[in-house]
Amino acid sequence: MTEQMTGAQSLIRSLEQVGVDTVFGIPGGAILPAYDPLYDSAKVRHILMRHEQGAGHAAEGYAYATGRPGVCMATSGPGATNLVTPLADAHMDSVPMVAITGQVASPMIGTDAFQEADICGITMPITKHNFLVKDVREIPRIVAEAFHIASSGRPGPVLVDISKDALQSSAEFVWPERLELPGYRPVTKPHGKQVREAARMIAEARRPVFYVGGGVLRAGASAELRVLAELTGAPVVSTLMARGVFPDSHPQSVGMPGMHGDVAAVGALQKADLIVALGARFDDRVTGRLDSFAPDAKIVHADIDPAEISKNRHADVPIVGDCREVLADLVVAVRADQEKGRQGDYAAWWQHLNRLRTTYPKGYEAPEDGSLSPQAVIERLGKVVGPEATYVAGVGQHQMWAAQFIDYERPGSFVNSGGLGTMGFSVPAALGAKAGDPDRTVWSVDGDGCFQMTNQELATCAIEGIPIKVAVVNNGNLGMVRQWQTLFYEGRYSNTDLQTSPRDEKVRIPDFVRLAEAYGCVGLRCERAEDIDATIEKAMAVDDAPVVVDFTVNHDAMVWPMVGPGVSNDNIQYARDMAPSWEHED
Repeated sequence: MTEQMTGAQSLIRSLEQVGVDTVFGIPGGAILPAYDPLYDSAKVRHILMRHEQGAGHAAEGYAYATGRPGVCMATSGPGATNLVTPLADAHMDSVPMVAITGQVASPMIGTDAFQEADICGITMPITKHNFLVKDVREIPRIVAEAFHIASSGRPGPVLVDISKDALQSSAEFVWPERLELPGYRPVTKPHGKQVREAARMIAEARRPVFYVGGGVLRAGASAELRVLAELTGAPVVSTLMARGVFPDSHPQSVGMPGMHGDVAAVGALQKADLIVALGARFDDRVTGRLDSFAPDAKIVHADIDPAEISKNRHADVPIVGDCREVLADLVVAVRADQEKGRQGDYAAWWQHLNRLRTTYPKGYEAPEDGSLSPQAVIERLGKVVGPEATYVAGVGQHQMWAAQFIDYERPGSFVNSGGLGTMGFSVPAALGAKAGDPDRTVWSVDGDGCFQMTNQELATCAIEGIPIKVAVVNNGNLGMVRQWQTLFYEGRYSNTDLQTSPRDEKVRIPDFVRLAEAYGCVGLRCERAEDIDATIEKAMAVDDAPVVVDFTVNHDAMVWPMVGPGVSNDNIQYARDMAPSWEHED
């Protein structure tokens, strides 16, 4: 039996049908019809955000925490354009998300009507797909398709833009029995011949490396990765987007590669004779200058998105497929080879990598002026809070320190903006992660620059009962930009001093503790090394309100190691005046 209902009612019924339980959004004129039936929904919780960008990042955080598409909603024009940044962010990092926007009435589309923007045209390059819905009868089918596209194949954001008259018109609600998407057939099962060839190359290699990216996280393939790694005995490097997919405590974990990666991880890729790339895209922040990256390595590249394979680095063995299935099939192929006596000998390779790990460990120097070390703050946060928490970083120095100095043992335990590098990501994404996984402790690790872009969402946390905890690593500057000014612009600090931490006089603009209290949160401050643990424990003891901790840290601290922009990974610097040696003896 079919039922007559408005497009707005059809939209909410469709969201219920696909299992949506949370929507992050802000109402406005064009989307307002949808908010009326939403008011009556017993299945869908709407979280009223303070900015549409926050709604988008919250949807991303929810997707990280649950593995399901996060959902955000906004009105036409500026409401929709405020979603552009989180849509681009989700697109770069392959985050499943569905954004629903209202549009002006269909007769007014193209007339420059009030609050009109061609959001489908604007977001075409930064969404996996988008829809403009002008017919009320299409709403159920398109919602079903949107969620299928967002979560299948390589995940990503999908936009559904619905005209106001389609929301207000009426039609029979008809849920599609099956989806008809000609041309959209993601390949998940890898080709057996390529998998067997990859297994042969692993056995024959002397210096192999598993280069693990966010695709392994998206595929839920952490267990399969561990089985393959232990079966082969080869080293594993995990990108920024894959932190936690392979446990840091595992002896085969060599760390994170990239511009601010571990020396051993960067060296492993640079001196490898075989790189098995799994759900990774040879991003410039990993490769450095591309033409000098891993010059002696053969490449096995497995990815669900065929467009990524050989895009940046030619793949000697291309494997198109879901990483979970690729890894499962590789395990079978490697075992078959080992039963025939074909197994790699990597003893000399491990000797070299262990030398790099021992000679160039993670570390930092305490500030000479006695001020608080930001690395110490983040390291102690990880130790005191533990690996079961979720850590959500903003972008900049604190993001790199969070990647370096917190040990991640669990997939999804580190959430951050990788590809787009979006300042302001952390607080709303932490909100979304906590909404999706309310029983887990969620820490936002933010910088004072990032924090001021989206901290209004603390009001949402306080009102909605979402008790996240925020560690503001407050160095009073746009820290990463200041680091580049130190290294590449002769210390000319043009417009990077935020004045959020005191210099000569006790002036803080703003005072983050008072700001937190104004938003209904608990505000704490830590300025001494001996107080770090006690302050974190005090924050952990609060479970009925959001907590903001202002860690006032040294403003000269820099992120090391570092590969400078546009240079080879061979030019990595371990510290300001120290470059490691890559020499390898077979």
